[in-house]
Amino acid sequence: MGLAENIEFVYKNIRQAARRANRNEADIQLVAVTKQVSIETAQQAVKLGLKNFGENKAQELLKKRQAIPGVQWHFIGRIQTNKIKYIVPNSEIIHSVWRIKELVEIDKRACNLKKIQQVLIEVNVSGEDTKAGIRPEDLKSFLKEAGRFKNVKLIGFMTMAPFVEDPESIRWVFRKLRELRDEYQGNYPNLVHLSMGMSNDYEIAVEEGATILRIGTAIFKGGS
Repeated sequence: MGLAENIEFVYKNIRQAARRANRNEADIQLVAVTKQVSIETAQQAVKLGLKNFGENKAQELLKKRQAIPGVQWHFIGRIQTNKIKYIVPNSEIIHSVWRIKELVEIDKRACNLKKIQQVLIEVNVSGEDTKAGIRPEDLKSFLKEAGRFKNVKLIGFMTMAPFVEDPESIRWVFRKLRELRDEYQGNYPNLVHLSMGMSNDYEIAVEEGATILRIGTAIFKGGS
């Protein structure tokens, strides 16, 4: 399948998963992950109607945003504090924040730009040592401390599930993140979004409440 067919296929699966969960598909945002995807291919995706794109490296984000204006860019990769100076000016949403020192730098850069930076807190729901993210049991104190930053707006949580053959076996990861969001939303009403679900498991994520899907391979396989 070509790029247009891939996009159509992904949207069809999102619609069907939303229907199974009695959800409105309009509440689910597709972020096309352009990791290792050429600027030309990303530009083609824009022409095919995609409006949200994600990058996991600060320099690639900067390069692609300059080449492809008029769409929303998300930073989805592991954050190096010395690269935040590139990330904040070029990101609508930063998905992968989990340390207070990151928020300190993001707040400073956003203040200089007179910008309120939207941020998702990365939660290591699965408990894997290889994954970044805050532990669920540390969320309460993190949220309390994060509230002091004037130029940062926390809008939800993000997680990465383990990569497995059977996505059904990691449904609990997505469900747990939704439960955490629901638990804290009373005190933090801006915690709306759940960034979860990638190419191999996004349908399960939709069924469990994902509002943002980060999909690369399923869209861009077959050429970049």
